[in-house]
Amino acid sequence: MHISILTFEGFNELDSLIALGILNRVAKPNWRVTIASPAARVRSMNGVVLESQVSLAEASTADAVIIGSGMRTREIVADASIMEQIQLDPSRQLLGAQCSGTLLLARLGMLAGVPACTDLTTKPWVQDAGIEVLNQAFFAKGNVATAGGCLASQYLAAWVIARLEGVDAAQSAVHYVAPVGEKEDYVLRAMNTISPYLGDTAVTA
Repeated sequence: MHISILTFEGFNELDSLIALGILNRVAKPNWRVTIASPAARVRSMNGVVLESQVSLAEASTADAVIIGSGMRTREIVADASIMEQIQLDPSRQLLGAQCSGTLLLARLGMLAGVPACTDLTTKPWVQDAGIEVLNQAFFAKGNVATAGGCLASQYLAAWVIARLEGVDAAQSAVHYVAPVGEKEDYVLRAMNTISPYLGDTAVTA
């Protein structure tokens, strides 16, 4: 099972790395989580440099793809050389987008007729792309999910785990990273947030 997080120049560390950390709590030999970028290295909005583990083309074949956000997303969606490398298909993949990643998902045509979540800065850009923006942290329809607000990345990661490995695995992953003394509250909040969107059968590669 391969889950890839698309991460671009100027990325938001919270969006990509919180999801990366939670997703890697699934300790199975066939479970692989990667950072995918258009270049060998990308620098975050705060100067943190990450090495890409797979190309955008390889990420496009993953079982699940999460699109992270960053301060240069509008430049990314305007760059045809990058966008043409991202070939996604919700009929065979779980697709998720975090904050301004929602704009990228919209530009790829994955949100046609589907409302979405995003951060407050990105909201008008997503609306300009013809997408209804919801005033909530997480929403999913079928195999496509969006989240708004950096810390909502936990919901996106939990949804992917629940869809691919089951609710127990998602609860366990959230429990592991939640603050001591607040673990039950965090697990309950996360599961209450994503549970309305778990009615679909798991995707198959």
